[in-house]
Amino acid sequence: MEFHPCPRNHGRAVPAAAGSVLCAPCIGQLERTLRALPELHRECLHHIQSEPRRRNPTKVSGTRRRDRLNLAAIDARDNILAILESWSHFAAERLGTTAVIRSVPHLARFLGRHLDWLTAQPPAAEFADEIEDLRVELLNTIDPEAADRPAPPVRDCVVEGCPGTIDTAPRHTTGGRSSIGCSSGHSWGTPEWLTLRHLMDQRRTAAV
Repeated sequence: MEFHPCPRNHGRAVPAAAGSVLCAPCIGQLERTLRALPELHRECLHHIQSEPRRRNPTKVSGTRRRDRLNLAAIDARDNILAILESWSHFAAERLGTTAVIRSVPHLARFLGRHLDWLTAQPPAAEFADEIEDLRVELLNTIDPEAADRPAPPVRDCVVEGCPGTIDTAPRHTTGGRSSIGCSSGHSWGTPEWLTLRHLMDQRRTAAV
């Protein structure tokens, strides 16, 4: 079987997923980012108007509060709409589908529905990079410190024969409990996390 490495920047050669230009972890991260973008876009709206820091906080008399527009927040919201719209038109034209509504939630859902097709196209790496750049730009506007934190790592599922990947970011259920799951449906509760971490480390060591 011919080996096709994922074209994105990895520490070592990572094979592309079957029928895709990208590897399975990149596809999983791309899917999660598309789901997160609408909420980040909404959150960014609250940061468009911001109050500058006063150089002399003790001076209160004779001063007026002056709010200012946060141009970075405006740019980030404009960029996400333009880029999602561009990739949606790219997919719609080639798939022969109707144009989608020009809004971030609709565009993100459209791209998510056609993710298998998009990640199989030659510009798949460019698409993934631009979507990830949007996430970082929005996070940098909302919380500059959060943008510096890497995305949660993704690991192969530890269940024998399972082709899924484990997202190490905990998910919260309606009952307030946290769990970690794989893309194929396996799930582990909080008491099992230490055992799961040990199994993932064993898999990673064996793959090196």
